[in-house]
Amino acid sequence: MILVDTALARREAEGRPVRVAMVGAGFMGRGVANQIIGSTPGMRLVGVSNRHLDGAVRAYREAGVEDVDVVHDAASASASIAAGRPVVTEDALALVTADGVDVVCDVTGAVEFGAEVTLAAFAAGKHVVTMNAELDGTVGPLLSVLAERAGVVFSGVDGDQPGVEVNLHRFVTGRGLTPLVLGNIKGLQDTQRTPTTQAGFAAKWGQDPAMVTSFADGTKVSFEQAIVANATGMTVERRGMGGRDHRGHVDELTGAYDVEQLRALGGVVDYVVGAQPGPGVFCLATVEDPKQRHYLDLYKLGPGPLYSFYTPYHLCHFEVPASLARAVLFDDAVIRASGAPRVEVVATAKRDLAPGEVLDGLGGYDTYGEAETAAATAADRLLPMGVAEGCRVLRPVRQGATLTEDDVELPAGRLVDDLRRQQAELFAGDAAPLG
Repeated sequence: MILVDTALARREAEGRPVRVAMVGAGFMGRGVANQIIGSTPGMRLVGVSNRHLDGAVRAYREAGVEDVDVVHDAASASASIAAGRPVVTEDALALVTADGVDVVCDVTGAVEFGAEVTLAAFAAGKHVVTMNAELDGTVGPLLSVLAERAGVVFSGVDGDQPGVEVNLHRFVTGRGLTPLVLGNIKGLQDTQRTPTTQAGFAAKWGQDPAMVTSFADGTKVSFEQAIVANATGMTVERRGMGGRDHRGHVDELTGAYDVEQLRALGGVVDYVVGAQPGPGVFCLATVEDPKQRHYLDLYKLGPGPLYSFYTPYHLCHFEVPASLARAVLFDDAVIRASGAPRVEVVATAKRDLAPGEVLDGLGGYDTYGEAETAAATAADRLLPMGVAEGCRVLRPVRQGATLTEDDVELPAGRLVDDLRRQQAELFAGDAAPLG
């Protein structure tokens, strides 16, 4: 962060701010807009796209900007940006392909649409910093390769738990330790939550009920930990992860894992419910050097073999501008897939499903996501959660059963299905072995 704020201050002094185009102006997008406009010298939010124009206007207005240009094509967007005028539009592709944009920030959470935006940005030579964990957890390994080929950065964000976990991973690795567990601290996990049960909470905080449901039913944490695994080469102990209910401090988890099993697996991603300090993240790491173990014990981290490191918070939109700056100014991704998929998110029936029904979306009434190894997902033809929406059920599926590709019919003509095929072909033979 010290490097980033110094670099941004220099860009502000030079009159060369980092120019951001944001796609999506929901609850989180408005927070990002407010953070860039109100608290990030050296960066400008040059445009906002939203499926409904009034949402884009609202994002600027809540951040204190009333005067914006409404545009409908890339040429008009480019002209307004060149004139120093913030733009709003319902055409995301017009914004991301406009001149005068350094980096695109995807705050949509929509897999199909997010894929279209991301590929358009790559084609236009723009970095993409995404808060779309659902997209990243579905085709992130492929998108990382496509970004590299295009000479741009594809990155997740700091502030969301995955980015904070990978920060810890980088910190711990840099101290000479070997991370063996990367964990997410949750306050609630109930696979039967629905938009109806979460409506009150969503209304209280001005959030979307489906998005809130995806947090509560385990879908979101599954996507988050999948992208952590794909960035670090870790895996899961079992389908759904460990998911311990632990009401103490995460430091106490150093005795909860079999260290030799962790080593054999190459490290695991996990989550814990109810632990302190919530809602942060943790890393359990080991070190072979007895001299280092002696020092760590002296510095109050205990005798080992596992040592606990944690960040007691994640500040979501507050940390997004630093992520954008890391991409543009340092070609540094906060978090990105490092090769073939290690962990996927598969769709599990939230209720009994009947033939002919069409599956609803993430955080809905029909399915929830669980983290599973990529090898098992491929071998058992499990249905990825990121492609489940819109699928038509072909045969009965009982509540609690994981759907397979044979249980459903995919909608025709979707980009995400084509990207999944490309990803499978690209990494054929590279998946980690079962077990």
